Amino acid sequence: MILETTRLILRPLTPDDFETVHAWAGNPANTRYMAWGPNTEQETQDFLALAQTGKDFAVVEKETGRLIGSCGIYTDNANDTGELGWILHMDYWKQGYGTELGKELIRYGFETLKVRRLFAPCAAANYGSCRVMERNGMRREALHLKAFWARVDNQWVDKAVYAILAEEYGKQ
Repeated sequence: MILETTRLILRPLTPDDFETVHAWAGNPANTRYMAWGPNTEQETQDFLALAQTGKDFAVVEKETGRLIGSCGIYTDNANDTGELGWILHMDYWKQGYGTELGKELIRYGFETLKVRRLFAPCAAANYGSCRVMERNGMRREALHLKAFWARVDNQWVDKAVYAILAEEYGKQ
């Protein structure tokens, strides 16, 4: 399964992506707002070994062929609801790539997977992820106080949950 946007190709992750994936997955600054990380080499290898086609994607810059991040969509057993997630190497932040890949994951979720609802949790302080979701028509549904363990900072932080329904997507 390969998805395409104007500037990106979303393709399956493979064990051959290890070195590049570990460059962000093992970086504390890059994983500050993630529920996982920074990864050991073994944790990154384990993630890549378990990556599933159609759910986990490598984010590749079309123009250069560089692997710049990863993303995913994870549906429940009834294929009713899907959870979105993404990470970009920090060298590619603030260039619109997050918004672009988020838009494609949302399209894929509603048009191909036919889910009813998509959601994405994030550390509320992660302004970049919050903006990606807002730019893609997702709305903040909840703010859970001190509900997200920030491993890098070794503290509990607030968690925001954003979502969009298929009927809302259809009106965009």
